[in-house]
Amino acid sequence: QVQLVESGGGLVQAGGSLRLSCAVSGNISRIFSSNTVAWYRQAPGKQRELVAVIIRGSNPNYADSVKGRFTISRDNAQNTVYLQMNNLKPEDTAVYYCNLKAGPYFYWGQGTQVTVSS
Repeated sequence: QVQLVESGGGLVQAGGSLRLSCAVSGNISRIFSSNTVAWYRQAPGKQRELVAVIIRGSNPNYADSVKGRFTISRDNAQNTVYLQMNNLKPEDTAVYYCNLKAGPYFYWGQGTQVTVSS
């Protein structure tokens, strides 16, 4: 069984920063480094969208709306994925989800709320 647990969300003023963490545990953890990890977000009334992704062996990719402000990283020794979010904007308000792709399978965390006030 694979578990992804996000943390680090909260309420912040526009221009502020937050760092999200996603801890991965379970059967996949010993091969965590070889799998694709990503952060998605879903705002009220909108579809879930990809924010940032690290594909095995490649550089990170970002949605245009967060380029230059967000940074995705991974600590393979700790089986953890991070999302550093700087210069936050009200439109970044959403539930943020961690995602791990291992072969044909996708695993999701429960999500963490990020609210940016203007």
